[in-house]
Amino acid sequence: MFKSARIQLTLWYLLIITVIVAIFSSAIYSFLSLEIERFEHSQRLQLYRGLPVPVPVFDPQLLEETRRRVQLRIVLVDLGVIALSGGLAGFLAGRTLAPIKVMLDEQNRFISDASHELRTPLTALKSSLEVYLRDKKPTLASARELISGSLSDVNRMQYLSDSLLKLIQYQKPKGQPLSVFPLSEIIAASVRKVQPQADSRTIAIRTDAPDIKLRGDKYSLEELLIILLDNAVKYSPPDSTVTLLSKKIDGHVEIKVSDSGIGINPKDLPHIFDRFYRADSARTQSGSGGYGLGLSIAKKIVDHHQGTITVRSKPKSGTTFTVTFHL
Repeated sequence: MFKSARIQLTLWYLLIITVIVAIFSSAIYSFLSLEIERFEHSQRLQLYRGLPVPVPVFDPQLLEETRRRVQLRIVLVDLGVIALSGGLAGFLAGRTLAPIKVMLDEQNRFISDASHELRTPLTALKSSLEVYLRDKKPTLASARELISGSLSDVNRMQYLSDSLLKLIQYQKPKGQPLSVFPLSEIIAASVRKVQPQADSRTIAIRTDAPDIKLRGDKYSLEELLIILLDNAVKYSPPDSTVTLLSKKIDGHVEIKVSDSGIGINPKDLPHIFDRFYRADSARTQSGSGGYGLGLSIAKKIVDHHQGTITVRSKPKSGTTFTVTFHL
């Protein structure tokens, strides 16, 4: 599709350039012809009036031949310009369509990935309902079990749809005004929301929040810290500690979230911020594997605030996410 569109756009560029070149060439040729005619007419007037002619009189045939030579050279130059423009037009058409192609490819991947992820809970829900309908003597207990399993599948789909909406939201330009607030506020709020999950696994969350003022979207930055803390708690062993440290360095604020969990395989590190990417089974053996959207959302939030996020990890040695923002 894009090959055909590139050819069409190239032809349109070439047509426009050809028309412009033809107009300018016609104008130049007309100007030169008028100058030749004016010069010839001036000399004829001087001859008719008996005035001395300071320069030799040109032969009309010579003047006509000069016109033809000028015309031929203009045509040759035009052909060269058009040939060169054809290559440039193809290059410009490719550059013009490249961002559109990237956007459409991204959109197609998004639809494909979302459809694939939705298929699993939908298939499970459909299978449960079909099994229940085939039961000729359903009991109240089986009905409760069906409803419980169906609610679990519905919750998974709701979580996926909410995550997709968040991802789309953070991909769009933000319209809400940014505010200045203490970094300690969003740290405390994010820890408070992740604490129940940490307590259920006897994981301690240690924070160090110095007096730092940060400018940004307060709620999305809180969401960022929740994602990083939730990720750290999810992959940490019981009775361990997750740390969230922040400090000011040369006009920047640096936030680090560290755990002592199973770590990330080096081959997975370049892809962990990709949408729907999930690491190998070592990261999901405890049943904590999600849809692979959390870190992608975190990356979009950081990009929106013109910051950077990096990860350092070794298998069985824990993981550290470092987020840096301008103050």
